[in-house]
Amino acid sequence: MVQQILQTCVGSTLQEIWEEASVCTRCELHRTRTKVVFGSGNPQAKIMFIGEGPGQNEDETGLPFVGRAGQLLTKIIESVGFSREKDTYIANVVKCRPPGNRVPTDTEMATCVPYLRGQIQNIEPKIIVLVGATALKGVLDIKSPITKIRGQWLETPFNNAKAMAIFHPSYLLRNPSSEKGTPKWLTWNDLLEIKRVYDELMSSP
Repeated sequence: MVQQILQTCVGSTLQEIWEEASVCTRCELHRTRTKVVFGSGNPQAKIMFIGEGPGQNEDETGLPFVGRAGQLLTKIIESVGFSREKDTYIANVVKCRPPGNRVPTDTEMATCVPYLRGQIQNIEPKIIVLVGATALKGVLDIKSPITKIRGQWLETPFNNAKAMAIFHPSYLLRNPSSEKGTPKWLTWNDLLEIKRVYDELMSSP
């Protein structure tokens, strides 16, 4: 099953991958979805944010990160001078909402991640930001706690792209303090480091 999707996605355009994903029935998540949530933003962006999966708002609109957590992610992105629409592309590991917003299973992620790999292949980001522990696990198969791994630059198999994991904005909503050392403060510093490296990469010949 996964190999079949990989064969479909390798060498395909974003439009072709979206068309395939939009009618996908390869895992149980398709039974309860309203809309497939493929991705949004600039397909020529050099920075890509990858989350876990759609929530209720995303399932209803077909767009990633549009609920409360998504609104906070937009503020985080814009706080360091990025434009969400112009400078980033945003997608999720799974394209359909898990019932009750539960964490997607390993099987669901493994079945769906070839679509994401196809997106990465087309977009060719220089930096991949993994939003939360599930994205870290689903994309790089790293199972370390997000508290241990966030803020570190990670190697990827995607055309020499750098990756960094950050706290999920839903976690930051539950921990709203911006005092030094808090998750929100740490995330702000992670984004500053991401912006610094992004600017260096973009200024290189």
